[in-house]
This record gives sequence, structure tokens and C-alpha cells, in this order.
Amino acid sequence: DGQSERTIQTLEDMLRSCALEWTCNWEDYICLVEFAYNNSWHASINCAPFEMLYGRKCRASICWDQVGERVIEGPEMIEISS
Repeated sequence: DGQSERTIQTLEDMLRSCALEWTCNWEDYICLVEFAYNNSWHASINCAPFEMLYGRKCRASICWDQVGERVIEGPEMIEISS
């Protein structure tokens, strides 16, 4: 369906970006992509996959910050803040 096609295209674009721009090991970031995918609303199931699987919303402390230079933080930052 259309939702699946858009999701696949988004994942392809993200992986292409990883391959072209990131000099780090992309495997360090795949868990962040998976987290974003699993906690995004999907029209086919009318909720996020995490919510469908566990029957509740994911309770993760995520902080979006607009101050300063934009950088991609890896799993280490998540481990520090949890």
C-alpha cells in the first residue's frame, strides 16, 4: 500500500545518506533508525508497531535540542541519559 511504499522509500533514503555522508560505522546508528521506525504511527495498524506489540506507548526519554551545531548522537548518548 502507499504507507509501506513511503516507509520503504524513507528507509532507503536514510541508508543512502548513511552510506554517502557518514564516515562512522553505520551499524552504530541502525538501532536509532529502528527505534524511530518502531515508534512512528503506521496507518495500516493505526498505531506504532511498539504500541501494537506491547499494548502501550514507548516511554523513552528523548530530548530534541535546537541549540548549536547539529550532530548525530550514537547509542552512547542514549545509554548515558537512561
